[in-house]
Amino acid sequence: MSHTEPAAGATDAPVLEVRGLRKSFGDHTVLKSIDLTVRRGQVVALIGPSGSGKTTVLRCLNGLEVPDAGTVEVAGEVRVDFAAAPSRGQLAALRDRSAMVFQHYNLFPHRTVLENIIEGPVQVQRRRRAEAEAEALSLLGRVGLADKRDSYPFELSGGQQQRVGIVRALALRPQLLLFDEPTSALDPELVGDVLTVIKELADEGWTMLIVTHELAFARQVANEVIFMDGGVVVERGHPDTVLRAPRQERTKQFVDRLLNPF
Repeated sequence: MSHTEPAAGATDAPVLEVRGLRKSFGDHTVLKSIDLTVRRGQVVALIGPSGSGKTTVLRCLNGLEVPDAGTVEVAGEVRVDFAAAPSRGQLAALRDRSAMVFQHYNLFPHRTVLENIIEGPVQVQRRRRAEAEAEALSLLGRVGLADKRDSYPFELSGGQQQRVGIVRALALRPQLLLFDEPTSALDPELVGDVLTVIKELADEGWTMLIVTHELAFARQVANEVIFMDGGVVVERGHPDTVLRAPRQERTKQFVDRLLNPF
C-alpha cells in the first residue's frame, strides 16, 4: 500500500459521527437535526431531491458552512460542538481531515494541473514541494492524466477536470472523502471515467460520503444509502433495500421518478 492510500483499520471504527446537525439560512431551515455515522472503509451515498439539504451536509462537514447546532467528530481526533461558537482552529482541524470534490471542479483557472494539485499540500499542510509534486504525478498516473501535468483547466474536458479534482482531494491525504454530485456537470459520455475512478477508490478502502443522483452507481458502490428530503433523513439502509424495496412512500416516489422519468 502506498502512502497515498488509506491506512488499514477495523471497518467498524467510526471515521465520522454527526449528531443533531442543524442549519438555517435566515428563516429557512435546511437541516433539521441530522444524525450520520460513516465507518472506516465505508461508502455512504446521500440521495434526495434538490433542496433536501444533501450538499449543505457536506459543506458543514468540510467547514465551508458553520452549522447552528450539532456535533461533528472525525476519527475520534476532532470533535466540534456547534452549539458553542467553534474556534477557527477547530474548524481548520475539521477541514484538515476531509477533502471535498465539487460538482463544478473548482480548479484555479490560471494554474496548471500540477499547480492545482500541490496548492493544498504545500501552502496549507506545509509539505515539501518536491514531495508534493512526486505524489501528485503518481496520483495523476493512476487516473490516466500523467500527460496533463502542465495543462490548464480550459484545455481539459469536464471529465478530465473532475479527475484532477479527485486527485487534488487525494493529495491532501484525508481520512474522509466528500463528493458533491461529482458527475452532474458532465456530458453523459464522460460520466463513466469519473465513476470508475471513484469505484476504484472504494475498492481500495477509502472512506467516502457521496451525494449523487446516479442510483445504479450508488447501488454498486455504497454500503449504505441515505434518502433525505426536507432537511431530514427519511430512510437509510442497505442499497438493495432503499433503492429496490424502500419502506417509506416518499423514498419510493423519488426512486421511481429517477428510474422511470417518463
